[in-house]
Amino acid sequence: MTTVEPVISFNDVSKRYPGGYEALAGVTFDVAPGEFVWITGHSGAGKSTLLKLVAAIERASGGTVLVNGQNLSALKSRAIPYLRRNLGLIFQDQKLLYDRNVFDNVMLPLAVTGHPYRDAARRARAALDKVGLLERERALPIALSGGEQQRLCIARAIVNRPGILLADEPTASLDAEYAETIMTMFRSFNQVGVTVLIATHDQALIERWRPRVVALARGRLAT
Repeated sequence: MTTVEPVISFNDVSKRYPGGYEALAGVTFDVAPGEFVWITGHSGAGKSTLLKLVAAIERASGGTVLVNGQNLSALKSRAIPYLRRNLGLIFQDQKLLYDRNVFDNVMLPLAVTGHPYRDAARRARAALDKVGLLERERALPIALSGGEQQRLCIARAIVNRPGILLADEPTASLDAEYAETIMTMFRSFNQVGVTVLIATHDQALIERWRPRVVALARGRLAT
């Protein structure tokens, strides 16, 4: 029988910050290709830190983090942008460019990776169409509602067609209807093979969608 290698693997991972604060301790789990996984826990449980380790925004203090077979502890700084080309990142600090319109915000990741303009523009408009913002492509982000800004972040995250999508509390500031719309989008990406990890403390959302759950409590896997 063929063994499927995990796309994400944590082995006894810890993360300590200056001053001795331990955000994660002894965390071990694997994520298979195409899985949909919730990362849950109380505020301060380590959810955001875990996602940042996957994206190499933070480095583990101990243990091993593997993403697509790459040991992130040994990854050189110049290799991190290449790692992130296969990652879609949606964090609470949206980092939208408010002096550029919707289209230009989505184009940015493709411009950074050197895509030819015509291909990049086609991809950007396809991503905007996917999240229902194609008709707003010339609007500035400030003119969008909170839910529309979140959809813009999703379009920017998927424009590179990543194999792994990471989202940190993507529905935290949205009403129930918009939250359901956002979750339907994540499910549609997962159904075409994208591995999805979402950090949330919204138990009602988890109960409605019922994917696999990795629960944290005070930086450790909850039993």
